[in-house]
Amino acid sequence: MNRFAVILPAAGQSTRMKGMQRKKPFTELKGRPVWVRTAEVFLQRDDVSEVILVVPAAELDWFRETFRANLAFMELQLCTGGATRAESVLNGIRAVGPEADFLAVHDAARPLLTTAWVDQIFAAAIQTGAAIPGLKITSTVKQVNHLGLIEKTVDRSSLVQAQTPQVFRRELLEQAYAKCSDPKQATDEASLVEQLGHPIRVIDGWPRNIKLTTAEDFRLAELLIHSVKRKEEGGGLLDSLSQLAPDQNPR
Repeated sequence: MNRFAVILPAAGQSTRMKGMQRKKPFTELKGRPVWVRTAEVFLQRDDVSEVILVVPAAELDWFRETFRANLAFMELQLCTGGATRAESVLNGIRAVGPEADFLAVHDAARPLLTTAWVDQIFAAAIQTGAAIPGLKITSTVKQVNHLGLIEKTVDRSSLVQAQTPQVFRRELLEQAYAKCSDPKQATDEASLVEQLGHPIRVIDGWPRNIKLTTAEDFRLAELLIHSVKRKEEGGGLLDSLSQLAPDQNPR
């Protein structure tokens, strides 16, 4: 059996979460912390050798004390983050034990994940060595200048919005970090692997796999959470999204 180590970055600044007293992964969603909802999807899997949660160094002691009850029942490893996402993920990679064949990086602030979706992305990574989920862009895309004026309409036929989990054969992601001259500029792990010239498979992403970035995202997640079943059979998820959040639909 291939073994996966899962790294959950939760060390961001949450600058867009106005009105929230805590960072987004540490905020409660329907009575449970976001990071707990995210981590448990991976902790229950036999093919996951370890789950590493990356938290800000300055908040490590606070985190351990605040979530002591949760940590007591979860086989979770904590790791301190860096100044950027890339540095935080690299710290997580360095903490991974020797038994992992693949490294999966998933935003701690994406709690609406299912077992079926993880099955899909893990299988794709095993086949190709590198795989990410991506949502096709269905709205018209405009390129604008610094004044906010339209310069052109962009062909959207080959565009996707990258999601996580992003999964890579271990040595591939380690090599990508080792060879990148400035990983701080990377906004996701795939952008680092791209520089190696290694092909990355993109599978169809999941509309309900939203990242909680703003307060509006939290309100949407509260509506969606009961429609996401951990054990559901993947596929056709857009209908629920259109019914619960029509304003979020592509036009």
